[in-house]
Amino acid sequence: MAEQFFATVVRSTGSWYEVLHEGERLQCRIRGKLRLKGVRSTNPVVVGDVVRVEMDEQGGYVISAIEQRRNYIIRRASNLSKESHIIAANVDQALLVATLFSPETATEFIDRFLVTCEAYKVPVTILLAKIDLARTQPEAVEEFHAIYESAGYRIIEVSATEGEGVDEVRELLRGKTTLLSGNSGVGKSTLVAAVEPGLDIRTGEISQSHHKGKHTTTFSTMYPLSEGGYIIDTPGIKGFGLIDIEDAELAHYFPEMMRYLPECRFYNCSHTHEPHCAVVEAVQRGEIAYPRYESYLKILDEDDKYRK
Repeated sequence: MAEQFFATVVRSTGSWYEVLHEGERLQCRIRGKLRLKGVRSTNPVVVGDVVRVEMDEQGGYVISAIEQRRNYIIRRASNLSKESHIIAANVDQALLVATLFSPETATEFIDRFLVTCEAYKVPVTILLAKIDLARTQPEAVEEFHAIYESAGYRIIEVSATEGEGVDEVRELLRGKTTLLSGNSGVGKSTLVAAVEPGLDIRTGEISQSHHKGKHTTTFSTMYPLSEGGYIIDTPGIKGFGLIDIEDAELAHYFPEMMRYLPECRFYNCSHTHEPHCAVVEAVQRGEIAYPRYESYLKILDEDDKYRK
């Protein structure tokens, strides 16, 4: 009988998987039949997965089974696709890095990410990065706080170059497995380098004097942190299409809307056109931020396109 043991996937390239077992990193392939179980997913095994590993006849390592995931972050694989792409599994929390300038993170992207975290029960904190640039327009910063804090989300203002918010983020990461995500160009690499000096996620290696790390591919990778815990870095994401969320349940994943649902006249209210809709009335009173409600409407419209 082949030797078996459990390990955690710390890197995935789609064909090879790097796993961590008792402090040792091993390269594995996956059994062909595992691919069949995730026919709607582009990636059957993901970073954060706990897997069963066996030795094959040639002495190599093979992932033979995946343990049940306690949660995961998932998005639609591509435009008008019915396939999903799981970004990471078994995380304690997510940090979404957003910026108001250079580049501007679209509200729709933020809201789709937050909806997914709500749906899969992953606590999420928003890191408002490059805050030193954003403060040139304080009204934009104030509006951002108003929109997301009224929805119940914690926002940490961060400037990696100025060192602002770095200690707060480091404390948040301690002892937890954290997914770090955001659009390209928001400064994730710079932020991680400030939080964990010496770890360069742009190269995927610990930088040493006179030795530059080799550039690695753009796959999700889990890195250990010196104060305990792990950070899962993801490639910059352009869009975040939702999948497997029904129209009728979407409002449940907007916490500020959820509070008003029991007050709607109709139990199956879509919160778009029905009379005496408590959600619409709350939007009109300014108790629910209009940009959030607008995202809700756009997601409903997006879902209709995917279902044709």
